Amino acid sequence: MTWDAYYRGDGVTRADTVLPKPPPWRTFPSRSAAEVFRPPDGLIEAVNAALALRRPLLITGGPGTGKSTVIEQVAAELALGPVLRWHVTSRSNLADALYRYDALGRIHAHRLQQEMERAGGEAGVDDIAAFLHLGPLGTALLPSPRPRALLIDEIDKADLDLPGDLLDVMERGEFRISELLREGQDVADVRMWDTAARHRVEQGHVQCSEFPFIVMTSNGEQELPAPFLRRCVRYTMPKPTAVLIREVVRGHLQLEVSDGGPTAELVDDFVRRVAAGESVAVDQLLGTLHLLNGPARSEGAERERLIALLMKDLSGA
Repeated sequence: MTWDAYYRGDGVTRADTVLPKPPPWRTFPSRSAAEVFRPPDGLIEAVNAALALRRPLLITGGPGTGKSTVIEQVAAELALGPVLRWHVTSRSNLADALYRYDALGRIHAHRLQQEMERAGGEAGVDDIAAFLHLGPLGTALLPSPRPRALLIDEIDKADLDLPGDLLDVMERGEFRISELLREGQDVADVRMWDTAARHRVEQGHVQCSEFPFIVMTSNGEQELPAPFLRRCVRYTMPKPTAVLIREVVRGHLQLEVSDGGPTAELVDDFVRRVAAGESVAVDQLLGTLHLLNGPARSEGAERERLIALLMKDLSGA
């Protein structure tokens, strides 16, 4: 085994140690997986239906099945621009997804300005727009000549009220920034999500001109309300087949999996485990194959220990 070329556990400093090259998906800046993603049967139809109907696409499936990669490929093929991302947790709410208002920051800035004025400084301008920041959904709903791509990841982890709160925004494609309306600021240049660029908002009103292409992912951890599901195109990722996994391995690792041998056995065992209901992800398999065919070539017991280390069931500790 070749691990002794790197960390050896003897406490001796080796400044000239050259680490192995990372797998292609762990290079930074990270590369898009759009070119190597292989959509399973039925997914292309689901995507095109969602695009044509201007409805969100809800994709359900286990971890590591490519749910969040779909939108990368669609955005790349249709030139929809960088994908906006909203990772949902139990604390997520609609307001944060639309825009955020830093009230405390504004109060602090106002006090500093007052102190400067008392010290003889120039009078400042209290611009509320400096303390507003559009969220990922709010940015996706800005008017644009082409729809933006928005990933709402793990919607099933949300509080029970969030799917219902999303309904009105999804139906109307608009929202209002109440702080601008309250203060009567007719025009405000508000910073967009994940960029320093700003967009001019008039009368506190944001109305999309092209409904965004929205992909929502779910691990199926909780049921979503029927009115919410009715407004989505739904797709469930199928269990991976040996043929599909071989294509994924070829795309990511440029590795041909033969009909027999250790690599084929590992692929077939992965497919069997998933079919049996175990929670193992494709990226676990890819990482294992990358090591076993690269910096950690080994045989026998050492190889089996490495496989056991990397291919643990995700539902366990």
